Amino acid sequence: MTNNTLQRNINGHRIGFLTVLCLFGLVLFAASRPARKTRPKVDERVYLIHADVLKYDLYGPEPGAQIVTGKVQFSHKGSKLWCDSAYFYEASNSVKAFGHVRFKQGDTLSLTCDRADYDGQELVMHARMNVVLKHNKQTLYTDSLDYDRLYEFAYFFDGGRLVDGDDKLSSDWGEYSTKTREAVFYYDVRMRSPDRLIETDTLHYDTRTSVAHITGKSKITSNQGIIYTDDGFFDSKQDKARLYNRSTVINEGKTIVGDSLYFDDNTGVAEGFGNVVYIDTQNKNELRCGHLNYNKITGYGYATIDALLKDFSQEDTLYLHGDSIKLYTYDINTDSVYRVVHCFDKVRAYRTDMQAVCDSLVFSSKDSCLTMYRDPIVWNAGRQMLGEKIMVFMNDSTVREAHVLGQAFSIEQLPDSIHYNQVSSTNMFSYFVDGNPRRSDAVGNVRAIYYPVDDKDTTLIGLNYTETDTMRMFMNGQRKMERIWMPRATGTLYPMTQIPPSKLKLTGFAWFDYIRPTGPDDVFVWKGKPAGTELKNVERVAMPLQRLDDDKKDGTPADDEKKQEPAAEDNNAEPPASDENS
Repeated sequence: MTNNTLQRNINGHRIGFLTVLCLFGLVLFAASRPARKTRPKVDERVYLIHADVLKYDLYGPEPGAQIVTGKVQFSHKGSKLWCDSAYFYEASNSVKAFGHVRFKQGDTLSLTCDRADYDGQELVMHARMNVVLKHNKQTLYTDSLDYDRLYEFAYFFDGGRLVDGDDKLSSDWGEYSTKTREAVFYYDVRMRSPDRLIETDTLHYDTRTSVAHITGKSKITSNQGIIYTDDGFFDSKQDKARLYNRSTVINEGKTIVGDSLYFDDNTGVAEGFGNVVYIDTQNKNELRCGHLNYNKITGYGYATIDALLKDFSQEDTLYLHGDSIKLYTYDINTDSVYRVVHCFDKVRAYRTDMQAVCDSLVFSSKDSCLTMYRDPIVWNAGRQMLGEKIMVFMNDSTVREAHVLGQAFSIEQLPDSIHYNQVSSTNMFSYFVDGNPRRSDAVGNVRAIYYPVDDKDTTLIGLNYTETDTMRMFMNGQRKMERIWMPRATGTLYPMTQIPPSKLKLTGFAWFDYIRPTGPDDVFVWKGKPAGTELKNVERVAMPLQRLDDDKKDGTPADDEKKQEPAAEDNNAEPPASDENS
């Protein structure tokens, strides 16, 4: 008996302890759970202002309702409700309205529909069928809308269309705040403006500013092209756009991609930041940089931060890099429009068959002339060409002429990598056919070192040292020397075993192979001439377009550029007559 009593006490204590633990857990759970936001109740009653007929039907489908018909009107908290007929529930302070339902709140908001349920306790109206909500200058059309008067929000969920002036927005469902006048649209969203169509899954629209914020995969179509983005802002009033997250803009064969893109149609400015890529498939070129700015009205643009220009119009792609690249457009609204490109500070270029370095570079589309300034060097296979300035004239993308002006020096490394053919002169002029050199002229104080080759075993016969005033060299289609013409010359042929060491290299000889770009990525690594190897300064007439530091950001040429056309440079040197029969 005592044992049974003891066991019952133990069991009772165990049950009591478990009960305390459970109650303690419930208390902790209730304390940790966030408080649910309660909706305040409204004490003010809904009043029936007028009805032609009022009756009760205790045995009908709505026994607790007053049935009112004919010019029905209600009022509640500053709003009014009209309809053809209604069920009025005084106990729940609610109304079911039918036929030509019209709701008005203040002077800025009105709603019409075929039927509606109004809850005076919750301050919520459920409007159905042919719903039209007008707020200020905005109009929302839908078939299903819930309007929350307490939080001033309208929700539509059966397809809706918002009209705000010239902007028209539609989606499967969405919401509109009558307090902030902001709307959000979800699923199959379309925003139509006079010059733009936006298609997306989510769009935020501010009716006060006409700014649309799109999120998610989107497509924007306009007369100016197509935009693909998943995060962007469009201001239809100011004609401005901001795009993020590697957006893409396509227009007439031109594509631009960037981390951030900005457009202003009023000023014509387009700007890109962060790994910007511009591709022109029509002209077969591409520009990459960290910052790109272009004004379509003035035609002025510039690219900075790892700027790289790629030209793939030829079989091999050309890679060109400089600290900054600028574009100037002249006579932009005329048939004689032409453009000038400046690439300056630590310019390096690479193509499989050609490499180059210089301090600055200018290209004019007016005469298809490319000019390299300040210690330019050009390599082609085993050849090196340098001078004070190098000018290349082209037909389309094919080289037509090349002029080396001032302290011209041409070096060709022979297969043994020890001996070099060399020509130095005041100026040099080369002429091309289908991109291949066919004739080269050295003019003024010409000095040359040339190693004749035995045709039988290709061994070097000796060193031919020549001094003359003019030297003209002719090449065949395989770029091999055919003949050399000189009006008068003095020279000596030294056998290979009797060459004086002083005659192996001309004065000023330097082989800059260690500066030469070795690949597309190497153009970003600047390798300048060592101190003491730069060309000495020679006084000469100042050339236009050399004052690159004076370029104005607004696209206006410097004073010197206004006085002279970009391609009018000749360095006081004229190429010799092209009479190949001389």
